[in-house]
Amino acid sequence: MEGILSLAVVALLGAFVVRWTASKLRLPVPGRAAVITVFVLVVLALWGQSLD
Repeated sequence: MEGILSLAVVALLGAFVVRWTASKLRLPVPGRAAVITVFVLVVLALWGQSLD
């Protein structure tokens, strides 16, 4: 349960950082849900590879 909560917190923080950086660099700002979805998929894929 703690792992899921920490993943959610890190995903929200990552979404904030990506959106803030994109706005500072005057790039198109992606949606928060898109950033969180990609982040969670990448973390789960890396975790799945580490199970081998």
